[in-house]
Amino acid sequence: MRNEDGELKVMTRSLRFLYSLTLLSFCVLHSAFCISAQDDPPDTAPPPLKIVSKDERQKLEAEDDIKDRTNLALRMMNARLGSAEMHSVNKDFDTMFRELGVFHALVDDSVTFLEKRNTNNKKVLDTFKKLEIALRGFIPRLETVRRELPLRYEDYVRLLMKFVRDARMRAIDPMFGDTVVKTKTEI
Repeated sequence: MRNEDGELKVMTRSLRFLYSLTLLSFCVLHSAFCISAQDDPPDTAPPPLKIVSKDERQKLEAEDDIKDRTNLALRMMNARLGSAEMHSVNKDFDTMFRELGVFHALVDDSVTFLEKRNTNNKKVLDTFKKLEIALRGFIPRLETVRRELPLRYEDYVRLLMKFVRDARMRAIDPMFGDTVVKTKTEI
């Protein structure tokens, strides 16, 4: 079959197919090159162990009063975060990372301890409030530490900041439950 110009239509179809195949292979090769040219993700440090030391655990368990235990835990958190800040300034990032792991464990332990207590008790609710206010002050300090870190450590600190925000929400939640404000039927 020939067209008006005298060329074969079969030849035109073959050329179009060959052109499409060439264009497709070029796109595939270009995509593969772009993907391989991207930077590899930074080598991130594994998260530190989230463990309260034996000495600190014994001190916390020795406190019987809820407020005293929470005050002690807050002092320990403050000390660990202060130590992490100091090690960050001194560029001792591995030690700073371990301190932040203990800080993380202390925050989690404190919130869990209070959640297990009777939340109808005014003393527990007051302690939740005190814990929430203290946790609020830790976030800017963590942000200051995060700004000076190498990328290797930054991911965990960002996740720790999110964890502290979530811990604040866990501390606030009992204050807004159905058991705190009496309904009209209970009055």
